[in-house]
Amino acid sequence: MLNFLAAFEPMHFVDNLWYMGIGMLGIFIVIGVIVVLTMLLNAATAEKPDSEKKD
Repeated sequence: MLNFLAAFEPMHFVDNLWYMGIGMLGIFIVIGVIVVLTMLLNAATAEKPDSEKKD
């Protein structure tokens, strides 16, 4: 039993790299969406310069 728990199979790590890559890609996509939405909200709610304001 102890021998089974301590078994090291390097190919299992290599096989799981695919899932790790997909997870990291998902994280980067979500961060990108948050950055783009923040930029859009900043552009939409920014105050206009004095020359463009109508008093």
